[in-house]
Amino acid sequence: MDPCVVYLAYKYIIKKRRKRRWSVHPINSARNLRGTYYTLHKELRRDNDKFFNYYRMSKASFDELCEKLKNTFNKDRELIQGFAFEAEEMLSMTLRYLGSGCTYTELHYSYRLGVTTASLLIPRVCVALWRTLQEECFPVPTEQRWRQIAQEFAERTNFPNCIGSIDGKHCRIIAPAHSGSLNYNYKNFFSIVLLAIADSNCCFIYIDVGFYGKESDSMVFRQCSLFRKLEEDTLHIPKPEKVAETTLPYVLVGDEAFGLTNNLMRPYPAKNLTEKRRNFNYRLSRARGKVECSFGILTNKWRILHRPMNVMEEVAVSMIKACCILHNFVRVRDGIRFEDTLTITGLHDNDRAEPEGRGHVMADEALGFRDHIDYVIKVLSPACLSYVT
Repeated sequence: MDPCVVYLAYKYIIKKRRKRRWSVHPINSARNLRGTYYTLHKELRRDNDKFFNYYRMSKASFDELCEKLKNTFNKDRELIQGFAFEAEEMLSMTLRYLGSGCTYTELHYSYRLGVTTASLLIPRVCVALWRTLQEECFPVPTEQRWRQIAQEFAERTNFPNCIGSIDGKHCRIIAPAHSGSLNYNYKNFFSIVLLAIADSNCCFIYIDVGFYGKESDSMVFRQCSLFRKLEEDTLHIPKPEKVAETTLPYVLVGDEAFGLTNNLMRPYPAKNLTEKRRNFNYRLSRARGKVECSFGILTNKWRILHRPMNVMEEVAVSMIKACCILHNFVRVRDGIRFEDTLTITGLHDNDRAEPEGRGHVMADEALGFRDHIDYVIKVLSPACLSYVT
């Protein structure tokens, strides 16, 4: 292209660009005096309950997380759009954004910073949270840890050799530009899929985020890194063990959307259920409900997941991962509070089961294992479901 034409086009764009009335808006210039962090934050620290309600975590957890972020940023202040932000202030804004489900515009008025600045700051902190806490909150389970998870499932749900409850959740987003129907799911909204495995304490063991909303749970599972590791037998899952005179593998439990394999159990089909199979489905449902409760607690605490996220797709993925890692971080340190259970939105999240046989691997061996687990559930009393740890 002719350089003269390029130069004239550039000059035209510069001329037409709207001139700023202020380099810094008067509302934002008072950030250090009237911004939420410099006013309300100090008052919240005097009241433990109000602090927890505002930030979704205790003061001790907040301070610990702040110290970890300081080590990640390697400096006391982070420079964004020419403004210096303390790690504590950045964490305050991010937790409020994720916890309340507010918009960047609301942060602009409450924290007295520009909308563009907020849109750069929040994703940066979300990425830092994941990098800082990933190894601590999502460690690769050892064989001993798998056995411990199975023991806890047996005690709480009376389901033998269960090493996790697996399910998918559709997280609402505004349709990305030029994406067509890739993110449009069967529930008639745009989403990206969060695939998660939870333990009996409603903590996440594994997550994978970012699949298109049109994908079914079973297809997402077959494309994730966990499935490949299961196939390659590199997850350190204990070998099948003898329980009540029958050999049982250690398994994940899922709903009808997943295929039946040696390491993943699903319910018996609902038609023509015998009493024994109905009892098996009930026990499996109790174990599977742990991941649904995890989703409910997650979305009720981090309410950004209650609304469509009006951000770029990769930013939405970072925010979902940050919410999941904060879920584990807070649950281990602060436990669960009653208000976290008032709205369990994850239950019955999968309203439409996948058709039988679609994307499923039902080997004779897997069918046999399900029958064996059914037998063990019937024979053993809950007190007998214990394992050597």
